[in-house]
Amino acid sequence: MIQKGADSLSDAELIAILLRTGLKGQNVISLAQDIIKKFNGIGSLATKTLESLVTINGIGKDKAATLLAAFELGRRSCKSDNVILNKQVIEPSIVAEFFIPLLKDEQQETFWVVCLNSANKIINYQRITVGILNSVIIHPREVFKIAIENNAASIILLHNHPSGNSSPSEDDRYITKRMKETGKIVGIEVFDHLIISGNDFFSFVQKNEF
Repeated sequence: MIQKGADSLSDAELIAILLRTGLKGQNVISLAQDIIKKFNGIGSLATKTLESLVTINGIGKDKAATLLAAFELGRRSCKSDNVILNKQVIEPSIVAEFFIPLLKDEQQETFWVVCLNSANKIINYQRITVGILNSVIIHPREVFKIAIENNAASIILLHNHPSGNSSPSEDDRYITKRMKETGKIVGIEVFDHLIISGNDFFSFVQKNEF
């Protein structure tokens, strides 16, 4: 039985607690290590779906659901701390410094919308999609649905590049242009678009690409 405090446990030990049991001939710690290795780290594992998890030998629907619930609680706990909520965005680094620890180890692209009020204070943020490898499919209706639901005056688009290169691709530029045009139509300004890669970030506004 694991006796250490939670803050001193390894990723594999924490996953093992959630799994509870291993397989015949393989203890639960070893199983947890194999799962983390299969998905290239805990950050990537936390983004997986139920369908992905149940493909692993030893992970049934109950264990997969337990893992998903734990990861979602972690995300909600991070959000409920209000570390960034109500902060006024006066420069891109304010948003980037919050998201870099969350996204720097992600193995897939994830796309987020950060909602601002009329005073440029953050009122909410939400992940809207997880990509496959290095591509994401973003539609304006998903982005502005969140903005409208939160009564946002403006929004910041944000996603990560697992490649380690924070420079925008042509797809990134296209998405930015499309969202800006949609924002003008619906009356919600796209304030900036940030790209997180490792400990670095790119801001369209900061680089004068808006």
